[in-house]
Amino acid sequence: MNSGEISISSDGIGLAQLMALFFILMSGLYCWFFLRFRVSRGSRVPLLTQQRSARRHEVMAVLTERMPGRFSAELGLTLAPNRPNDLFLWFLAALLYGTRISGSIVARTHVEFVRRGLVTPEKILKTGWDRLVVVLDAGGYARYDFKTATKLLEVVCHLVDQYHGDLNQLHRAAKDARDLENRLKALGKGIGEVTVQIFLRELRDLWPKARPELSHLALLAAKDLRLLSSAAARRSSSQVDALMELWNEGERKNKTFSDFEAALVRLGRDYCRRRWQLCPMHEYCGRRAMLRTEKETLV
Repeated sequence: MNSGEISISSDGIGLAQLMALFFILMSGLYCWFFLRFRVSRGSRVPLLTQQRSARRHEVMAVLTERMPGRFSAELGLTLAPNRPNDLFLWFLAALLYGTRISGSIVARTHVEFVRRGLVTPEKILKTGWDRLVVVLDAGGYARYDFKTATKLLEVVCHLVDQYHGDLNQLHRAAKDARDLENRLKALGKGIGEVTVQIFLRELRDLWPKARPELSHLALLAAKDLRLLSSAAARRSSSQVDALMELWNEGERKNKTFSDFEAALVRLGRDYCRRRWQLCPMHEYCGRRAMLRTEKETLV
């Protein structure tokens, strides 16, 4: 009887040791796999991040080389603190761009204003409604000449009355970015979100309070070029900040963020919406790559 109890006890001790050894072995294997995965993943993530960042910097550089930059520069304007007339002429251009008119008509009309010396709010007020209609007709605003002349006179009249015709004074009076946008809209009924966005996006480097959101055209191009992460693309408040941070990381020769943003707008307007097959940035287009992958999968 005693020998049987001893035998059972010995068997029990052997089983407990076996189970302990098994758990020790499994714990060791788990730790080995866990550490290996962490080291492997840790070495890959920075490399992938660097590659992604390098690709985005390349896309930015190529885009600003292949696409024209600021619309104000295209009109021969220099936006600087000591160039108030050019600042006003850019505001005038933004008012014209804000209507449903082609860019070529806006450019022609802008030339007419400059040619006739209508380069300040006071001179436009002095010209009067009838002569403004003539100027607009000469530029190609035949269908919108009456309405546009009325809008321009209302806006410049308020600008002169409230800010002595000085847009820099309007900026100084604004408390913050939102107040600046509201003050611009308050100059006249014809000034909406689109006009304000067009005007302010090229003043980011000049006015600290000029911080408009990214336009839908620029956002469309940025998404197609995979310059924004999915999370940043969904949050309008972080879209501009994400792109500006990326832009400031690299060295840009004779280019500003406004040039880059304008290039995105042009790409979104001219190619991303309808002619993406002819896009000058086709080799960087995420939509094109996705369609190519789908086609290869079907084959």
